[in-house]
Amino acid sequence: MTKRPGPGSITESEVYDDGTNTFFWRAHTLTVLFILTCALGYVTLFEETPQDTAYNTKRGIVASILVFLCFGVTQAKDGPFSRPHPAYWRFWLCVSVVYELFLIFILFQTVQDGRQFMKYIDPNLGVPLPERDYGGNCLIYDPGNETDPLHNIWDKLDGFVPAHFFGWYLKTLMIRDWWMCMIISVMFEFLEYSLEHQLPNFSECWWDHWIMDVILCNGLGIYCGMKTLSWLSLKTYKWQGLWNIPTYKGKMKRIVFQFTPYSWVKFEWKPASSLRRWLAVCGIIFVFLLAELNTFYLKFVLWMPPEHYLVLLRLVFFVNVGGVAMREIYDFMDDPKFHKKLGQQAWLVAAITATEFLIVVKYDPYTLTLSLPFYITQCWILGIILVLTWTAWRFFIRDITLRYKEIRRQKQEHKYERDKCLSNGDGHSSILDEQNGNKLRERKL
Repeated sequence: MTKRPGPGSITESEVYDDGTNTFFWRAHTLTVLFILTCALGYVTLFEETPQDTAYNTKRGIVASILVFLCFGVTQAKDGPFSRPHPAYWRFWLCVSVVYELFLIFILFQTVQDGRQFMKYIDPNLGVPLPERDYGGNCLIYDPGNETDPLHNIWDKLDGFVPAHFFGWYLKTLMIRDWWMCMIISVMFEFLEYSLEHQLPNFSECWWDHWIMDVILCNGLGIYCGMKTLSWLSLKTYKWQGLWNIPTYKGKMKRIVFQFTPYSWVKFEWKPASSLRRWLAVCGIIFVFLLAELNTFYLKFVLWMPPEHYLVLLRLVFFVNVGGVAMREIYDFMDDPKFHKKLGQQAWLVAAITATEFLIVVKYDPYTLTLSLPFYITQCWILGIILVLTWTAWRFFIRDITLRYKEIRRQKQEHKYERDKCLSNGDGHSSILDEQNGNKLRERKL
């Protein structure tokens, strides 16, 4: 691992690149412009416009989005990632803009109009859906069911189990820190306990929370993610142009490695090193948890079933933009002199998360304002007090105490040296030299 040039302390793996600039890496702005113009010309000159207003509206909106995506893929600013291709990450940046504009549009509708607008995307939407209750009978072994006493466990083993595992595997690759991943994982289970009176979907058995979610799905995903991080940090990144590789096996291997990172940066969050980094890490954890909660609350207020493809597309979206956003946040935290402003993808992810939450607040304020049970409130107040107390001690009281001890230690050393000089008979001359020095300084002034 080598230090990246510059004032920051980001450690990045060594990269060997022959710098071959092939057809694959060029922007192709004129080619994209020509193809786009031909496609629009074909629609204008050769296609007959249907007399269906709703259909034409949908097609016009989709065409507008596609033109914007073409512009962004060719002209937008590159992000920190370059594999498999910078255009891929520019595409997701433009998708972020489109998604944020869609959320803003939904936010400005009435609750009824917003829910019914989802019918334009899928006619099956816009209908209230009952939430599944994952609680109920929490016996691991049910002796009352002689045919299948373990039926409670099999009922919980649905498609969301592998989704939990792969989700946390990818989140670990984004965050690149074991402690932060475990804190977010455990904190979300506490949030589910706290909010199960608002969303029945949060009501789960204790072993579903802590054994299946935290230990098996999330824990195994985090473990595999950390092992992948170790491999990526030790891997040699040696890039060679495809046409410069003589063997077919080498070419195939090079094509596969195109979908791995160009280089690897080790994240060292160090939350206790300064108050700024501590607040930034707390903010990252807060946004992560809020984005997780938005997943459940959005489908609740917009009447989308959990298995709907829009819910899956949103998760795919966050998987692609989350890694870029975390890298930009880390660069901004670790090297503020070189990265003087927050990255574009990180800014959009924060805006999207906030807008989603505002939609939930507007569309169902009643659910959000259901009061927490008294014991839940006490637990959260106690947790907040402990965090604030630790923050005050670590960054204020502790620093003052250490500074006082250092000053006291310096005074004691000075007194010891002075007493040592006096015991050796040099004290009189030292005192005279100090007095003469003071007089000379007073004359100069």
